[in-house]
Amino acid sequence: MRNKLFRKKSIEKLVQESENSSNPLKKVLSVKDLTFMGIAAVVGAGIFSTIGSAAYNGGPGVSLLFIITAVTCGFTALCYAEFASRIPVSGSAYTYSYVAFGEIAAWIIGWALILEYSIGNIVVAISWSSYFNNLLVHLLNIHLPDWMIIDPMTAKNAFLESTQALKDPTILTAKQIKSYQFAINAYNSAPEIGGTKIFFNLPAFIIVALITWLAYIGIKESKKSANFMVYFKVAVIIFVIVAGAFFVDTNNWRPFLPNGFEGVLKGVSAVFYAYIGFDAISTMAEETKNPQRDMPRGMIYSLLICTGLYILIALTLTGIEHYSHFNNVTDPLAFVFEDRAPWIEKIVSISAVVATTSVLLVFQIGQPRIWMSMSRDGLLPKQFQKIHPKYQTPSFATIVTGIIVGIGALFIESDLVTDLTSIGTLFAFILVSGGVLFLPPKIKEKGKFHLPYINGKFIIPLLFALFVYIFRERAMAAFTEFHWNNTEEVLFLVFLVFAASISVLTFLRNYSFIPIMGVLMCSYMMVEIPLVSWMWFLVWMAVGLLIYFLYGYRNSKLNQEN
Repeated sequence: MRNKLFRKKSIEKLVQESENSSNPLKKVLSVKDLTFMGIAAVVGAGIFSTIGSAAYNGGPGVSLLFIITAVTCGFTALCYAEFASRIPVSGSAYTYSYVAFGEIAAWIIGWALILEYSIGNIVVAISWSSYFNNLLVHLLNIHLPDWMIIDPMTAKNAFLESTQALKDPTILTAKQIKSYQFAINAYNSAPEIGGTKIFFNLPAFIIVALITWLAYIGIKESKKSANFMVYFKVAVIIFVIVAGAFFVDTNNWRPFLPNGFEGVLKGVSAVFYAYIGFDAISTMAEETKNPQRDMPRGMIYSLLICTGLYILIALTLTGIEHYSHFNNVTDPLAFVFEDRAPWIEKIVSISAVVATTSVLLVFQIGQPRIWMSMSRDGLLPKQFQKIHPKYQTPSFATIVTGIIVGIGALFIESDLVTDLTSIGTLFAFILVSGGVLFLPPKIKEKGKFHLPYINGKFIIPLLFALFVYIFRERAMAAFTEFHWNNTEEVLFLVFLVFAASISVLTFLRNYSFIPIMGVLMCSYMMVEIPLVSWMWFLVWMAVGLLIYFLYGYRNSKLNQEN
């Protein structure tokens, strides 16, 4: 059974299957299109929404976290680029894991990618709804019923928090009182059925339906839409940075780390979420004109551009408004201009709607192509690999993705899903980074990307020793005050043991520096994600394994061939 669980697909077979497809996908994407797709996916809900909570926890120092996260993603992006240059087929980390680790790992990573794309898009749709509603109110003076633009759990929590906070309004600002009163009024005005308050997010559902239709009718139409949206939102972000510079008060940058480095690390999930998306490019390999050359470039270019924009916008926001004012702010870019320059707030709201729309589009394109690849391998029913004869898109998989994201956006709370999305993506990044170490040697060819080999024999152990020294107080406390209920420190100890093991193996086997750093940095970022998200992630993985053993294990194409 062990051999069957870890049966692998060869690179040659994957490429041959893709080339011999009776109904192939359209090859229309260039390196410029891929770069724009990457920016379209990355610059969205993270910079327009979750950056607020990260700034509240980390203060101006959150800009450092953007750099750390960018470096982490950079190591992973190079590993993705190596795989993409070798395996020019759809499937992303799922397909790469099938080659490097075998079938069971491929299934697990494919299941985790549903968290990144389908479940992650729920957060994006909710963020889109928030900005769209803000646009309706301030630009068109249209007010949707409050119970029609929020999920049940968020509405209930906001009501309870607001009721408690307003018991002593003397310590609150006028903005906070207004926000809390809005939450209470929204809850009280909601209709009831059988004593239960009714809440759902209708705008989020509608945008998912529209984007699913666009992804359904063709990659060429999707490409044109994404390119236009990228031009617009990047122009607006640059404008916000320039305009915001006139309102910056450098006193707001002191202290730079108000809650220490630990406060900065609390924003890991939110900031990492802002980078999710550059890997979605790898799902479009079969629609790229020259995937071995253009896909690596598209990933790296988009990551570099987005990192520069993120650092500048983080410093601008925390310079305009004191970090402590970003608590529970879901639209930070609009928030900082609300009283200072309302006309800029309107431009930001329009841009946010466009930005989050482009993210939705790229993720709605990515998820069906992963399911298509899994179906080709027999791990999912054949309907998922069905290609529309006219539009040449995975039609059934696209519709299923739209249904899952649409229903989730109606009712699910965004905070939990953000952490879940981050943990699923980091898990995928770890396997892709580690998988490079198991690839066979290749002959260098001109025009193709080649991951440089840097011997990590001494560098990795030295960096691990430096890490232990920097976090020596936390490490000592974790050992001396060990308790199973202290889950954060238990996870930290697990990471230390894992990192020590990897350092020893790297010293003994001369592993390459870049993939090992990708594995270690993504592993550490997973440790900083709250335990509740880990619990839901493990439940999600258990459900996935159950489906695999009930269906995929027996119906696998490799199993049929054997």
